[in-house]
Amino acid sequence: MDEKRFVVALFGLAVASVTGYIAYRFAAPLTVAVFLYYSTRRFHRALRRFHLPVRVRAVTSLALIAVPLIGLLSYTLVLLLLEARRFVRQYPVTETIGSENSWIASLADLSNLTFDEIVTAYRSGEFDPLIEFASDQASLLASTVSGLALNLLITVIVTYYLLLDGSRFHDWLLQFDDDAVVREYLEAADAELEAVLYGNLLNVIAISVIAVATYSGYNLVAPAGAEVPYPALAGALTGVASLIPVIGMKIVYLPLAAVTAVPPLLADELSLLVYVVGFLAVVVVVVDTIPDIVLRPYFSGKTTHVGLLMLAYILGPVVFGFHGLFLAPIVLVLALTFADTALPRLLGVDPDAHESGVPPDQRRLDEF
Repeated sequence: MDEKRFVVALFGLAVASVTGYIAYRFAAPLTVAVFLYYSTRRFHRALRRFHLPVRVRAVTSLALIAVPLIGLLSYTLVLLLLEARRFVRQYPVTETIGSENSWIASLADLSNLTFDEIVTAYRSGEFDPLIEFASDQASLLASTVSGLALNLLITVIVTYYLLLDGSRFHDWLLQFDDDAVVREYLEAADAELEAVLYGNLLNVIAISVIAVATYSGYNLVAPAGAEVPYPALAGALTGVASLIPVIGMKIVYLPLAAVTAVPPLLADELSLLVYVVGFLAVVVVVVDTIPDIVLRPYFSGKTTHVGLLMLAYILGPVVFGFHGLFLAPIVLVLALTFADTALPRLLGVDPDAHESGVPPDQRRLDEF
């Protein structure tokens, strides 16, 4: 019997090692999937009131995050290309770089991005330098695109099935319950993870609304030469960037202020820069500072300390890479919940006596 147990344990160890290695190789998409699961689970459960099938609710929950984000990024990319082309056509930058990169000047000469003009430009050889560059970097581009597609596919599939079967996985873990310690820890960690990660989603939405209102309000006051371009898009991107710690929203509104300052500088209207400076001051206070002080404590969970959560967002990418932005808060919540629920019991502390305020040496009525 002992030999059979040893063989089964050895086989289980081998399977666990292989599974752990695969999970390590795909740690980034799996971490993002857990992050998205807890961010959308409350909305997924709220859809029960409409009596929708569980699969429909899972797809709807994923679409709530994926469709707006993909549309936002695609719209941003198109606008960046169109604005770059308009900038090249409006200002004489092709005179300085056109001799070395003649294809840039050729692209700038296209009056409209119609299909016929693109075909004509391709037949005349204007895209040959760009095609040659893409051919030289074909292997790098292919590996990058395939890697992103694979990670995205894993994230979507894992998140989808967590929404479908997360309760089954929870029940399976409870099979190893010992004196209700595992159950208490899992339920506390599960609730806190949902509170923290769902709070991140609410924080993104709130900051997006505040940023859109601030940028649009600034455009109502500022003259035409110092207006913020695409305030709604810029506000939504500011909300998404708030997920990144410390530098978060700055990677949006600082370049936005720089872009706003370019037309007054090129038109030699330096007096308009006062509006740009005022825009920066308002954004730093209204968008970047006040929401962080007022809203973040409400969106940071029930027991997780706000300062520790901020440190997790800061140190996570440094320690684990980019996916540490999602992994570090999860690890922090699991560690703090373990210290608050399971660790006292493992050390022999009676949580009931501690919560009731009864001294440990005093006898209680239920003991008689």
